[in-house]
Amino acid sequence: FQIPKMPGQDTAARAHSCCFSQGKKLWDALRISAYVFSTGLLMFTALVNSASWFMQNITLGNFWQTAWLEFYDYMEGDEWTIFLVGAALVPALAFWGFNGILLVADITGKPTFITRYRIQLGKNDPVDTNKLCKAIYTALGNQIFISFPMLVPMFYIMKWWDNTFSKELPTFQWFLVELSIFTVIEEILFYYTHRLAHHPVLYKHIHKKHHEWTAPIGVVSIYAHPIEHIVSNTLPVMTGPMIMGSHIVSVSAWFSIALVTTSISHCGYHLPLLPSPEFHDFHHLKFNQCYGVLGVLDFLHGTDKMFRQTKAFERHKVLLSLTPLSESIPETPKKDE
Repeated sequence: FQIPKMPGQDTAARAHSCCFSQGKKLWDALRISAYVFSTGLLMFTALVNSASWFMQNITLGNFWQTAWLEFYDYMEGDEWTIFLVGAALVPALAFWGFNGILLVADITGKPTFITRYRIQLGKNDPVDTNKLCKAIYTALGNQIFISFPMLVPMFYIMKWWDNTFSKELPTFQWFLVELSIFTVIEEILFYYTHRLAHHPVLYKHIHKKHHEWTAPIGVVSIYAHPIEHIVSNTLPVMTGPMIMGSHIVSVSAWFSIALVTTSISHCGYHLPLLPSPEFHDFHHLKFNQCYGVLGVLDFLHGTDKMFRQTKAFERHKVLLSLTPLSESIPETPKKDE
């Protein structure tokens, strides 16, 4: 004998189960985020404090503060010029310096120390020259005609804070706090704007350009439609410093880190000791997976489920040996092979 179910009982149970599942996913995502940030912050703080103590007490003294004051005096306190050097020139040199090395490997296939760590084997070996030239021209155009002009309103916002050009540098500890906040803000803004760009209407007219590269290379990180470059590439990185009113030295360091790390994510090589590019490389391969930077929001929204079932997920870690992960964790052979 079974007690008859009340109308809507199944619906209520499913809703309760769904809410419970979402709540658990949210808690798991928050727990992972807290673990990653706290562990990284503690390790980095310990390293920086040790380095700071070493510099202060043994060799370099107040080196960075002295160097900043000398640079400030050399520029005669011209805040606009200082801002251009810190927010435009230094990050651009970091981006093209790093990508210059990668481009040599992409074009020539040498040195093998780099190319043996290729993620998508057989792709861009060598890279299509015409396609590469188009990517470089677009990347330069985005920097010169979009990123640099966007620094003008940012400059006046930073001046309003009255801290960006202070003669006293922020402490290492405060920079770590800022770096953590910048990273969280970038993750949130990039994930949702990037996922929005995959809406069929926007993808067809805007984001499809970036996805012409199913096997990306470093310079492709800013190969994008102008609207995408503004909304998804530039604003998520600029927003943190503008909210915090950060010092120009912090801004310069953050912009440089952001440009180099996004180049690593797109470079197509899983190199030793560098952050794993497997996550975003998989996004270019499959399109509808892995939208974020850190992967926390992807875990929360379930947009990394396919990725977690692949060998790429097993390889998604910092390589601490000289053996390529494509060799130590190879793809499973297909049945017909």
